[in-house]
Amino acid sequence: MNDVITWFALTIFILFVLFMVVAAFYYKSIAQKERKESSHMRYTLVETEVLIQKHQLSLQRALGNIDILTKELNSLKSEVKTLKQRNSQYRIETDNYKSRIKDLEQKIEALL
Repeated sequence: MNDVITWFALTIFILFVLFMVVAAFYYKSIAQKERKESSHMRYTLVETEVLIQKHQLSLQRALGNIDILTKELNSLKSEVKTLKQRNSQYRIETDNYKSRIKDLEQKIEALL
């Protein structure tokens, strides 16, 4: 009976050791896989950060260009307003000159 218990205990111990060895290899492989995925994720995040920085620089340049174009557009608008005012002033002057010419033509005809 004592031999059976010893044999049973030894069998359970051997099975437990085998189970622990298999479990250790299994968890070791899972840990290695996790490390690979983690390093790949870090690399991907670094690449993403670089891309984000590039796009931020492009966006800043574009916003700067938009500011420059807005300033130019505003100056051109003011120039157009000035030109319209001059044009209307010249039309008034032209109308005045035309009316003066008509008056002078009428005076000349009256003198003739």
